[in-house]
Amino acid sequence: MTQNPFGRFRVVSMNVHKGLSPLHRHSTIHELRQKMRLHQPDLLFLQELQQEHRGRVRRFGHWPMTELTHFLSEEFWHDWHYGKNVQYRDGHHGNAIISKRPLQKGSNYDISAYRFEGRGLLHSVTHFDGLDKPIHCFCVHLALFERGRERQLEEIIHYIDILAADGPAIVAGDFNDWRNRISAPMRQVGFNEVFEVLTGSPAKTFPSVKPILSMDRIYVRGLKIHSAQILHEWMGISDHLGIAAELELK
Repeated sequence: MTQNPFGRFRVVSMNVHKGLSPLHRHSTIHELRQKMRLHQPDLLFLQELQQEHRGRVRRFGHWPMTELTHFLSEEFWHDWHYGKNVQYRDGHHGNAIISKRPLQKGSNYDISAYRFEGRGLLHSVTHFDGLDKPIHCFCVHLALFERGRERQLEEIIHYIDILAADGPAIVAGDFNDWRNRISAPMRQVGFNEVFEVLTGSPAKTFPSVKPILSMDRIYVRGLKIHSAQILHEWMGISDHLGIAAELELK
């Protein structure tokens, strides 16, 4: 796959619901893989990725036998970085960043606000051909309760300040922020949400069958926003819709 000659690149973010349909009745991981490839994003930010689950293998005869990051990226994307957030008897799940270009893999920072839900901030750095600055990538999945999200946002801003200074960066994922309390503090540290810039408000992505809540975001700093898109055709393959943005280094 060739690099965009104009220096633009495409980003997709989605909570993949562990590769299951909204009501957990059937596996959607093969359909997710196909639809992701049709959009040909340069960077994928995935939450609730079921990296390993022996029970899924037993229940669904066609469930991939390899790690899901390998299954999704095989012969299509160059590199991936996975951060485990929740471990249990049959496996584990977490966040992942998948890239056309090599990733300088950072750490997966534990930002769990409550003992009953493991949450992480996954950090990687990529460098596209023709771009003179590296781009810091952060994949997040925030808490269900607002007080926990407030604490997590403070941690996220702290880590960004240490790791990315004032350079180009993307923070994408499932923010669970249906009251839109996060955009204001993110703007204070130089980040803009792609849909807010282009349409005035974040995208409605949850529940995927009839989206009424704005849960999923792509915040950027030091990047020009050319377009943003809700992936409505992904309805039913997760409980969230995917979102996409076309970006360019300023």
